[in-house]
Amino acid sequence: QVQLVESGGGPVQAGGSLRLSCAVSGRTLYMGWFRQAPGKEREAVASISPGGDNTYYLDSVKGRFTISRDNARNTLYLQMNSLKPEDTAMYYCAAAGSPIFYGPLDRRTFDSWGQGTQVTVSS
Repeated sequence: QVQLVESGGGPVQAGGSLRLSCAVSGRTLYMGWFRQAPGKEREAVASISPGGDNTYYLDSVKGRFTISRDNARNTLYLQMNSLKPEDTAMYYCAAAGSPIFYGPLDRRTFDSWGQGTQVTVSS
């Protein structure tokens, strides 16, 4: 069973940076970061292929966020730069343990979730 523990969230001013980390135990294939703001649906922010060769991003974060994974350290990262108030949300680490694939940013691809870490960007 996959277990995921996020860290690195917190308050930050607009234009600032944060790096989220997700400690992973268990075997994973695709991994990703999702976010959910109050009153909104959970949305995919970024995902990465098992070997780290391919990455995918929500249009609104392209050029600002970078997803990476260190399989030797069993850790997933999300580097977030040039943060905006609209990036404020709970951020969740997600993992796919099954080879059933709906798409790199499709929530159905992912079957394990962390508890989330809050990111709050003030203007």
